[in-house]
Amino acid sequence: MRSEHRAKAPFGLKLAAGLGLLFLHLPILLIFLYAFTTEEKSYRFPPPGLTLEWLAVTWGRADVWAALTLSLKVASLATAIALVLGTLCAAAVSRSAFFGREVVSLLVILPIALPGIITGIALRSAFSMADIPFSFFTIVLGHATFCIVVVYNNAVARFRRLSGSLVEASMDLGADGFQTFRYVILPNIGTSLLAGGMLAFALSFDEVIVTTFTAGQQSTLPIWMLQELIRPRQRPVTNVVAMIVVLVTLLPILAAFFLTRDGDSIAGGGK
Repeated sequence: MRSEHRAKAPFGLKLAAGLGLLFLHLPILLIFLYAFTTEEKSYRFPPPGLTLEWLAVTWGRADVWAALTLSLKVASLATAIALVLGTLCAAAVSRSAFFGREVVSLLVILPIALPGIITGIALRSAFSMADIPFSFFTIVLGHATFCIVVVYNNAVARFRRLSGSLVEASMDLGADGFQTFRYVILPNIGTSLLAGGMLAFALSFDEVIVTTFTAGQQSTLPIWMLQELIRPRQRPVTNVVAMIVVLVTLLPILAAFFLTRDGDSIAGGGK
C-alpha cells in the first residue's frame, strides 16, 4: 500500500497565509473585543477595561429587539420563497431540454451578479411604478431575488448529478410525480436544499444595500447598525449587535459547508 508523501510548505508561504488570515479576521476580532469595553464613546487600544454590562444593556434595548425580529422574519420568509422557486427553476433547467435553457439559467443567476445598488434601484423603481407601498413585503421580495440564486446554484448542481434512471424506475413502478419527488428526488437533493437555504438565510439576515432601497421607514438589524454608527449613542451596543450578526451568519455557513462537502455521494449518480 503506497503512502502519500506531502511536502512541507515553505516558511514564507506559511507566513503569507498567516498574514492573510490575520488581515481578514482581525477587524472581526476587534468587534468582539470592543463589545466588552468599559469605554462608551471611543475606541482606545487597549481598552481601559472589560465588562459584561453591554450585554445586559443590549438585551434591554427595545429598538434592538424590533430590528432583530424584523430581520429574522424577513430572512425566514425570503428563504422559504427561495427554496420553492429556486428548486423549481433548478428542476426545470437541469431535467428538461428546451430552447433558451441557458438563457433562462443566466437570467436566474443575474440578480446576484449585478451590483446590489443596481438591484435596489430597479426594485424601488418597479415598486413605485406599481404603487406598492414600501413595507415588510417589499423587503422580502427584494431579498428573495438573490436568495433564489443561492438555492438554485446548490440545487441545479445536485440535480445534474442525480441519475435520471432513478426517476424513470420510480415512475415505472407506479409512483406518481409527488411520490417520486418525496421518496426519490428529495432524499438525494435534501442536503443541497438545506445548505442553500442556510446560505440564503445568512445573506438575507445581513443584507444592507437592497434593504436600503426597499425598506421605507423600517429598520432591519444591519440598517439599525448603520444608523447607530452615524448617530452613535452607546458604541459598545453596536459592537454587541455586530457580534450577534457574525454568529448568526457564521453558523449557517459552517453548517452548509459540512452538509455539502460529501455531496458527491448520490444514489445512482456514478462517477
